[in-house]
Amino acid sequence: MATERVTERVVDRDGGSTTYVDAGGGGGSGVGGVIIGIAILAAVVILAFFLMNANRNDAIRTDAVTSAASSVADSTATAAKNVGDAASTAADSVNPQK
Repeated sequence: MATERVTERVVDRDGGSTTYVDAGGGGGSGVGGVIIGIAILAAVVILAFFLMNANRNDAIRTDAVTSAASSVADSTATAAKNVGDAASTAADSVNPQK
């Protein structure tokens, strides 16, 4: 896509001055506007990617902490049961029931 710019030069020799007339469109919304639009769109896409990635990392971290807490709770329950069994065994050996 080519953009043409037409410049017209008018020279007035009788008055001794040179007059330049720019007859180009010069609207300013051509290729520059498209490039700025693409840059803004790219920035929004990159920001959305990082926000979604951060959200996914938070979910993974939450799942890991939940799993670790569950594992600690299971270990604690098993340890308490083992301590209770050991106490029963010790009590039976000290005072055997007939």
